[in-house]
Amino acid sequence: MKPVWTTLGFLSLGLGLVGIVVPLMPTVVFMILAAFCFAKSSDRMFVWLTTHPRLGPPINDWRERGAIAQRAKWIASLSMAAVFLVSVAAGFAAVLLWVQAVVLAVVALFIWTRPEV
Repeated sequence: MKPVWTTLGFLSLGLGLVGIVVPLMPTVVFMILAAFCFAKSSDRMFVWLTTHPRLGPPINDWRERGAIAQRAKWIASLSMAAVFLVSVAAGFAAVLLWVQAVVLAVVALFIWTRPEV
């Protein structure tokens, strides 16, 4: 099972790294997932990721307190709003917009009810 967790860890790490440079692509979510996968498969990668000076702090905030930094909450919220506005501008069907609005609202509610760092 370790190879599966390792593969998922590297896939998540790769997607998270892409998210650093691609707007609207989540970074921290994939890094948290990568840390979870590496915790089950590779002590070396887990320690590297959680002690990394830039990537580690948000992962550790989540692992230790379930906390999200206020700046990250704002970035996530603005990203969700931008995605929704792009969907409206693209002329998506009303039913799809309603589904998207509900899902984004639930995600935003989850994010804003988490403790802050």
